[in-house]
Amino acid sequence: MILKTKSVKETEELGKNIGKLLRPRDVVALIGDLGAGKTAFTRGIAEGLGVKEYVVSPTFTIINFYKGNIPFAHVDAYRVESEEELEEAGFLDFLDECAVVVEWADKVKNILPESSLWIEIRYINENEREFKFYGESPLIPIIERELMQN
Repeated sequence: MILKTKSVKETEELGKNIGKLLRPRDVVALIGDLGAGKTAFTRGIAEGLGVKEYVVSPTFTIINFYKGNIPFAHVDAYRVESEEELEEAGFLDFLDECAVVVEWADKVKNILPESSLWIEIRYINENEREFKFYGESPLIPIIERELMQN
């Protein structure tokens, strides 16, 4: 499934719609170049999960935890040297109780659940982005159905 957005607002709105569908143990694995829109998309997911705080990328802290309608963990693997480093930061502890978004997920793909929802975000121009959804996630048909209704 491929979707396009034409502004940061639309990118956040797409994330919000997906966030409303997430449950504990769901993992969204984001890949894309710097500036592709991963954090804006994640801000939308957090809003959809009922997070009231402003979400920023945890580039240096690696994992930020937020309380919303369900617990939410935001992971940034950009500076992670190895999958073991992410494990040592407590990543696996969050998988049982939180909805999790992992930016730069391709760097830690071997420790992500097989059921992760993979989303590749591609920069088209200053405003437009393309989102390619793939993987073994049971969320894909749910997202397709929900987004087609809107």
